[in-house]
Amino acid sequence: MTISNDDDLKCLQDIGRIVAQTLAAMGKAIEPGMTTAELDQIGRSLLDRAGARSAPELDYDFPGATCISVNDEIAHGIPGARRIEAGDLINIDVSAEKAGFYSDTGASFAVPPVARRTERLCRDGRRALWVGIGQVGAGKPLAGIGQAIGRFAEKNGYTLVRNLASHGVGRSLHEEPTELATWPDRSERRVMQKGQVFTIEPFLSLGANWAENGDDAWTLYGEPRAPTVQYEHTLVATANGAMVLTLPA
Repeated sequence: MTISNDDDLKCLQDIGRIVAQTLAAMGKAIEPGMTTAELDQIGRSLLDRAGARSAPELDYDFPGATCISVNDEIAHGIPGARRIEAGDLINIDVSAEKAGFYSDTGASFAVPPVARRTERLCRDGRRALWVGIGQVGAGKPLAGIGQAIGRFAEKNGYTLVRNLASHGVGRSLHEEPTELATWPDRSERRVMQKGQVFTIEPFLSLGANWAENGDDAWTLYGEPRAPTVQYEHTLVATANGAMVLTLPA
């Protein structure tokens, strides 16, 4: 969506804060021995308390309030009986709706003890996200986001998953601009509009280039299999750069 008034912005800031705080609380709650269903229930309770509804449940009948992906799973993991273990790499994606407005955020968490390469991957995943955010601004090319993230990944020895794109968000979970690449895309010709709302969510990996389906209808795995992280913010393109909506207060 493109923001047209201050009321819209306030509603987006509200749901953005809710998903950000939910993600942060879930990340802090991760402990070896707990199930991903128990972790999901923490997220559900926080969304319910804030008057928000899980976006993947609402829009797509996803079997969970949040997406929780473990190790080889890189996206859309279904919460369930799997127990979290020391050394696991956990991705949590939280998206929700309140008062007709949506926001989307995500992060990867390494469960101690953490291997040095995993620690570095998480650090650089966060850096890659902010490299992309630094390219945001009304009138700038959308292609600049993927180009900047691509340069960062190549310089630091990483690959990018190239079939999981960022997207517009606001009045629904996925809307224009669709298929916003977080990797270099020579075919991208669109320009960011003032007030445009979208996500940036690079999937930085130690070798994966693609996401492929698993045994269920939702969970995605890296191809080839390799440790992969995702960090995501929802933001607004302004004349002065990016206004990030999914920072916890």
